[in-house]
Amino acid sequence: MPRIKLDLPECNLFQCNITVRITDINYGQHLAHDALLGLLHEARLQWLAHLGYHSEVDIGGAGLILSDVAVIFLHEAFYGDVLQIRLGIDEISQTRFELYYDVSTQAHPIAKAKTTMACFSYTERKITSLPIPFRQAIKSQEQQ
Repeated sequence: MPRIKLDLPECNLFQCNITVRITDINYGQHLAHDALLGLLHEARLQWLAHLGYHSEVDIGGAGLILSDVAVIFLHEAFYGDVLQIRLGIDEISQTRFELYYDVSTQAHPIAKAKTTMACFSYTERKITSLPIPFRQAIKSQEQQ
């Protein structure tokens, strides 16, 4: 069976380090797939905070919602490993954008991932346009 293919753009948008916690470990004694999604979420929130937004629910009048995700595991990670998570961005449209994640330790690449983030009105429960200041902020980062 063929594997999913995921080509990452430059991931120089934002970088953070997150240590693998004991609660991130599964019965195989390595980083669990569901825990990795939580760590990607944490990296995304740290990036938003870096931009001045402190919640995915409010990025200047609207929120963000994850509409799809792709993850490719490259190597195991273990309790206590420090994950370096580098983010990249691409495909910015009126209502959504692709956020890419390059996850590694000092010794190994661990995973690569992509999330499609859509702008969402939590009051109207529907997809909406990215607020202009947020859109401008991420467009300027895309060009760096």
